[in-house]
Amino acid sequence: MKNLLSAVFVIALTALAAAGALAEPDTRGTFTGKSDHVTTGSVTVEKHSDGSATVTLSADFSLDGAPDPRVAFGKDGAYAAEADLGVLKKLNGAQVYHVPASVDADSYNEIYIWCLKFSVPLGVAALG
Repeated sequence: MKNLLSAVFVIALTALAAAGALAEPDTRGTFTGKSDHVTTGSVTVEKHSDGSATVTLSADFSLDGAPDPRVAFGKDGAYAAEADLGVLKKLNGAQVYHVPASVDADSYNEIYIWCLKFSVPLGVAALG
């Protein structure tokens, strides 16, 4: 009976993993404004079982405005241009960005809202 229960447990775990239910835990952060800008709200980086990842800005996300704002990863206080996820879709509210396969989300520990025109951070969220 014990062997049967063990086999059922292994099969159930395998099915959950295949369905994505056992994907890596999400990492989260809260934005802090930079360069005299007000940036608030939170961000979640979700890694999916198929190896892809998404970055989601929360419903309470807000940026006070700036020319050419971008969303990107960063590491240890430095914006990573090679990990740019695209133009900020809107100044307020929830939005989702797909992480390209060429970007390893695990290599970064921050999300930036970056002003491309003036090369300054508008907001940064440390991931943890």
